[in-house]
Amino acid sequence: MILFERFGFAQDGHVAISIKDVSWKSKHHNAKLDPTSMGFFLVRDISFPRILNESEYTEGFCVLSSQFVKLIFRLDKLAGGLTYNGSVAIEEPDKYNLIFGNCQPEFEVTMNVHTEMYNVRNDGTKDFLPAGQTLMPKLYFLLFLIYTIFLGTWIFICIKQRSTVDRIHLIMCALLLFKALKLICASEDKMYITKTGTPHGWDVAFYVFGFFKGVILFTVIVLIGTGWSFLKPYLQEREKKVLMVIIPLQVLENVASVVISETGPAMKDWLMWTQLFLIFDVACCCAVLFPIIWSIKSLREASKTDGKAARNLGKLTLFKQFYIVVILFLYFTRVMVPAIGTVVSYRYEWVAVAAAEGGSLGFYLFIFYNFQPIEKNPYLVIDDEEEATAGHILEADDSFDL
Repeated sequence: MILFERFGFAQDGHVAISIKDVSWKSKHHNAKLDPTSMGFFLVRDISFPRILNESEYTEGFCVLSSQFVKLIFRLDKLAGGLTYNGSVAIEEPDKYNLIFGNCQPEFEVTMNVHTEMYNVRNDGTKDFLPAGQTLMPKLYFLLFLIYTIFLGTWIFICIKQRSTVDRIHLIMCALLLFKALKLICASEDKMYITKTGTPHGWDVAFYVFGFFKGVILFTVIVLIGTGWSFLKPYLQEREKKVLMVIIPLQVLENVASVVISETGPAMKDWLMWTQLFLIFDVACCCAVLFPIIWSIKSLREASKTDGKAARNLGKLTLFKQFYIVVILFLYFTRVMVPAIGTVVSYRYEWVAVAAAEGGSLGFYLFIFYNFQPIEKNPYLVIDDEEEATAGHILEADDSFDL
């Protein structure tokens, strides 16, 4: 079986298939082709276990004959030129998988396939987005407006506090810019798919801006974790190595993401690229934590020797919070969001996207609020009168040890 596409159908859904240039061959010279043993069908996710159970108790089982699939057509319906054009209406709304089944595995089948899966609106126009994604164009556009306001506010703060602006603040500004550009491209991408079924090039812009956003986001986390531009104007050798690992991993992760999105499960190596994407993403998430841990240990050791207890206590507290928030952000976006996606109905796929973007926005707000260019940033100024109290706290409390 070959999975072509998954789609959430509403009340008036349709599937249209166009096939041409069909050919087949077999390694067995005496094999006889039965066109009725090959064809396209739709199946729900919940039906796969039932089909498996049916196959175990049915002699000469062929998935095309299963009572749990909706058959679209068999290859014996091909026209004289080995072509087919047809469509079927979906009577029971649900999320379906479009699959090509071959019950004669000794035959290899080759064909050019064009599919259209869509829902029909009340005004009679086609909607090529799945039922659970119809709100995504508006959602992405709303998020674009939020990040545009966010960016404008950040630029205003940097101009107002330009005497304390560091290079890291400019990189953070670039992060907001690429995030906003990615979101507007995502909105346009979904809008054109809704109307025409194709993104009209907006997917390319989405991938480009998404790549820069991903690289800059992990770079910002690493640079803040090392204290670069706040605590020190340089990076140590081990910190440079972390960046040299993260940036290539981000490049590979984005390449894998593009391959996964643009090819689909029908491609031979699609599963391999999916696994590589997960490996690259987990590696990046683990790598960004090391600089934060190193900085916490370094500040903890320095607090015992430099006589600046209050200043170090403020830095330690901020780094501790940053470390916890980074872990929560990575856990929520990599574990909880996919879990939400599996729990909610196919009609509410946008909820998982909204949750992921909401978590990201909260993470951005934490970073930009706590590391904004202000005179009393805990990195820069701690009142000297707090020294005695802070010294006792550092001596009695070991909660900052990792």
